[in-house]
Amino acid sequence: MATTIKSSDLDFNTIKANLKSYFAQQTEFADYDFEASGLSNILDVLAYNTHINGLTANFALNEAFLNTAQLRSSVLSHAANLGYYPRSNTCSQAVVTVTANTSDTITGSASLPRFSSFTSSIDDVTYTFSTISETSALNDGSGGFTFKNPDGTSSIVIKEGVQKTKTFLVGNQSDNAVYVIPDTNVDTSTLVVRVFDNVNSQSFTEFADIRNAVNITPTSKVYIVREAPNGFYELIFSEGNVLGQAPIAGNQIIATYLSTKGATANNASSFTGANSISIGGTTYNLTVTKVSNSAGGADKESLDSIKLNAPTAFAAQQRMVTAEDYKTLIIGRYNNVLDDVIAWGGQDNIPATFGNVYVSLKFKTAIASNIQQETKDSIKSNFAANLSVMSIDTVFVDPTETHMEVNVKFDFDPDLSGDTVNSTQILIKNKVGEFFTANLGLFGRTFRRSALLTELDALSPAILNSSATVNLQRRISAPTDFQFNVSAPVSVEFPARLALPDDELHIINSSIFTFNGVLARLRNKLSSTTLEIVDVNTSGILNENAGSYDRLNGTVRLDDTFNISAHEGAFIKISATPDNQSTIKPLRSHVLLYDKDTSLSSGTIDTQNTLAVITT
Repeated sequence: MATTIKSSDLDFNTIKANLKSYFAQQTEFADYDFEASGLSNILDVLAYNTHINGLTANFALNEAFLNTAQLRSSVLSHAANLGYYPRSNTCSQAVVTVTANTSDTITGSASLPRFSSFTSSIDDVTYTFSTISETSALNDGSGGFTFKNPDGTSSIVIKEGVQKTKTFLVGNQSDNAVYVIPDTNVDTSTLVVRVFDNVNSQSFTEFADIRNAVNITPTSKVYIVREAPNGFYELIFSEGNVLGQAPIAGNQIIATYLSTKGATANNASSFTGANSISIGGTTYNLTVTKVSNSAGGADKESLDSIKLNAPTAFAAQQRMVTAEDYKTLIIGRYNNVLDDVIAWGGQDNIPATFGNVYVSLKFKTAIASNIQQETKDSIKSNFAANLSVMSIDTVFVDPTETHMEVNVKFDFDPDLSGDTVNSTQILIKNKVGEFFTANLGLFGRTFRRSALLTELDALSPAILNSSATVNLQRRISAPTDFQFNVSAPVSVEFPARLALPDDELHIINSSIFTFNGVLARLRNKLSSTTLEIVDVNTSGILNENAGSYDRLNGTVRLDDTFNISAHEGAFIKISATPDNQSTIKPLRSHVLLYDKDTSLSSGTIDTQNTLAVITT
């Protein structure tokens, strides 16, 4: 039977080998030496041509589907077909208060226009920050001018970015005009689109981003902004029959936005007003006081994130019915300040409360508290009130952070590596941190000890084997969780069942605190779920019944006798050994993090795998 080339055999060597096999079965080429002939060169050309054609066809087919596409332009096109528009670069944002240096005797009002500039330096690099809305100040003679938001608050949000403007002139509809903003660093959330009657007109109509629209009528004035294949951004308007009103011939479109440097501007802590302000004909400098460091800056949405979010956004269909709908719509709209979202129905809550949907938001690091509250308020007013089922209330639950203490032991053969056991201990500890960063830290992420140990064993051939013990850790602090010297029970919840009492090891332990003037720590009694407080120095019992732990519900209860005057560090750390150390699967709002400070890594020298040389 003649050899054929399989469609799956597309590498060069296999194709050429199949061609040789085919020709060798022909009587004309019986006993022919293909390697020492000119025909070998012809086979090279045929195999190469087939190989290239196969690769081209394979690449083209991959780009035709969202899951397999590799080119950003292809992924963007598939996402657009699903009605999903990926996140652009995101400005880092800070919160400040702004005042004008005037005397108390000057009265009147002043305004700070939108896109007013401020500067800050990070590692000797200067960044420009801008206001995103107009603010005003009023002085009745009792003090200086303090600029406030329309709602009366003085905490003003400023975003990193340089203000830029792009102007378009609207032609006839038949021209099929394309409005492209030639900038790859646009933060689309800062985009302001104004349509003027003509180039000489001073009156304008401001169009809104369609993602912020709930209802669209024939008179709506909205636009779509999406990333073009070349990385620029394209404005799309209605044709006058679908997305409300459209600009008409002769109109002038002016798009103003912030061009941002993204994540590199995070952590700015000192700001200076780049402009002065005129009040009563006198120019004054601005004094800027930081409320929170800049945070939230990010690059464009990654391909993996687009592939994950686009299908779920399409399934949500701009309505909030299922818990997944809440998660999809919220993360899609507020991903500039959020790392993750989780939602669950009241029937799944503990205790069950029907008529509510619970939402937990994990904000990006250093996002100011007032921005967090504004985000929650916006979700309830802009989304839930318009898109959710009637009579269903949205309740926000703060994330519950559970830290993990991972103590690794390993056998180490120094003859199999140039590393030392001490350097390998540091390497392993850092690798555990990388594992948590890559695989945990978000809602619904499960810790699996076997996956961690597999990565640790692969670090070096000198690591012969490894094992790990795992403890869960919750943190409580005053005055958030309890008051110093005030009798009040405290309940600490863990995201897993806790281990049975042991007659040798304590299941519950704590960091050091001051109890009745003595340095002490908390632990459970051996073979008991009852908690006791012991002297750190003498191990004497200071309180033999300070609470208890419920292993099935994963809770530790500290009774009203747990009165302390101080604690070591910023928190009291309560550690508990889980019943199953191999798998920790947190539910609802629990997030697993890594506590590097309380985790250990220790190696034991083991040369049993080293070949021994027998001498005489």
